[in-house]
Amino acid sequence: MRVTQSGLDLNLLVALDVLIEESSVSGAAARLHLSEPAMSRTLGRIRKALGDPVLVRAGRTMVPTPHALAIHGEVRAVVERARGVFLSGGKVDLRALSRTFTVLAQDILPAVSGPALFARIAREAPGVRLRFLMESHVDGPFLREGAADLEVGVLDTRSPEVHREHLYDDRMMGVVRPGHPLLDGEITPARFAAADHVTVSRRGRTQGPVDTALAQLGLRRRVVGSVGTLPSSLFLLLGSDLVGLASRRTRPLTDPLGLRTFEIPFPLPPLSFGMAWHPRHDADPAHAWLRGCFRELAREETPDDTGEHPPAAGQGSPSYAGE
Repeated sequence: MRVTQSGLDLNLLVALDVLIEESSVSGAAARLHLSEPAMSRTLGRIRKALGDPVLVRAGRTMVPTPHALAIHGEVRAVVERARGVFLSGGKVDLRALSRTFTVLAQDILPAVSGPALFARIAREAPGVRLRFLMESHVDGPFLREGAADLEVGVLDTRSPEVHREHLYDDRMMGVVRPGHPLLDGEITPARFAAADHVTVSRRGRTQGPVDTALAQLGLRRRVVGSVGTLPSSLFLLLGSDLVGLASRRTRPLTDPLGLRTFEIPFPLPPLSFGMAWHPRHDADPAHAWLRGCFRELAREETPDDTGEHPPAAGQGSPSYAGE
């Protein structure tokens, strides 16, 4: 069905959304089940309607123009709202579904949960593509503007209309290389604080809940640096005498590297993980299926051991990594 207003085919919005996402006429044609010449003609109509080239040549590839990038979030939001109108019946044929979902998450999520998640998608909805975006060093209304369909992790979303769901609580562990001097004897708060530490922070922060807890004991640790992602910190720890942090659910990353984890010798608040989405997706059965995938994956992967240290009184659920 074609909906027009003032001679403008609003189905062009769907094509525009896919063209910007794919940055390729052939890729967009495959996604929309069109021939490349037909997709090229559609791009021509979009360029005429917008007064902007939308995609321009950069070497052997195409890249979106600044204007196309600026309006992509708004275009995506309109497309998703329209999709919700026609999918409000609550049913979707997953085997026939052809769609790309964008998930905003810390890099540890696809590293730890990606294999099981992509295996399920291949079984149930082979036409679905999952695109993970790294959390930015600046906060933005990614869900509200449609730049992301779902946020998963320690939630930073501040928009009041966004829906949130708690998935699980995790706890932090210390991480060091095999044979690290800290492992030689009891790990006390004083010995822990005396070591050289590295933090993981997307904003470059060197202080966090660990420092707050140490201060309550009259101690202060020496942080010698910060890196932006957990995997990069693990390789740094493997080749140095630095001390780092990782959650229990990252054991699939620390264990194969031979890294040693240990209990933090003082109480820390738990890490609360969840997912968030804009309410325009509530009536979308495909989005509900995706949320169900993450929900069930969280139940399957949550460690049974909740740890011997209770949360410190009055402390909430901070972010230790990816801050």
